[in-house]
Order: sequence, then C-alpha cells, then structure tokens
Amino acid sequence: MWTKFKFSLSIVMLSLSQFAFAEDISGLWQSIDDQTGAPKGIVRISKDANGTYIGTITKITPRVGYKPKEFCVNCPAPYTNKPIIGLNVIQGLKQKDAENYEGGKILDPNTGKIYSLKAKLSSNGKKLVLRGYIGIAALGRSQTWIRAY
Repeated sequence: MWTKFKFSLSIVMLSLSQFAFAEDISGLWQSIDDQTGAPKGIVRISKDANGTYIGTITKITPRVGYKPKEFCVNCPAPYTNKPIIGLNVIQGLKQKDAENYEGGKILDPNTGKIYSLKAKLSSNGKKLVLRGYIGIAALGRSQTWIRAY
C-alpha cells in the first residue's frame, strides 16, 4: 500500500514539476519563410513589463539571390524608414495557457503590413507556430519558427 502511495505521489509531483518549469516563448527564434522554407532571420521574443510579449529582429539571415532590406521602407508610422535590425515586429502577444498565445500584432517588414497574431508553442518548446491574419484567423497564414536560444 505504501509503495502504491509513493508511486502515485511521484507521478503527481512529476506532473506538477512540468507546469512549474514550463517554457514560455521568451528567447531567440529562427524565423522560417512559409513559402520557401528558407531561414529569414533571428527574432528575440521577450516579456514586456506589462506581461505581453514583444519580438525584435536581431539578425537577418543571408540567402542566395536575395538582398535583404536594410530599412522598413513601406511600413506605417512609427516603423517607416526604421532599420530592420532592432525593429519590434511582434507586439502585445498575451499568454492564454501553457501553449497558446493571442491578441498580438505582427509586422511584415517586407510588405509593411500589420496582422493580428496568435501563436502556439509545441509541447517540447522547440517550435512556435505563428498565425498572422486580418479579420479571422482562418483567412491568415502560418509560419513555423524554430527555437535558436
């Protein structure tokens, strides 16, 4: 009887420890182009003082045959003509539960368009699926980013 109790207690403690140490989306992420599958750059996601997440471009990944933009030329204010490196492309993303985030905005610096954003963290914390959309999420597009730490 005591052995069963210790075993059950161990299972409960292990389950609780996973929640206590669950990763959030903070860290470095390799953004991947959803159309070509090529890496685009590195984005640092961090938690702001108000508890929401922001994402800042820290590096642009060179690609063969593609000259990356240096400035956000077609972007609306306050992003107009700002350097791409250091640009906050994710704003206001809130954690809904252990894996889901919502209520944010994401800027595509190549087009200057701003989309509503929701995201889902994989159970192992190594992939982040971002869904940018206008209106309803079903009419958007998704990108899978890889944790780069």
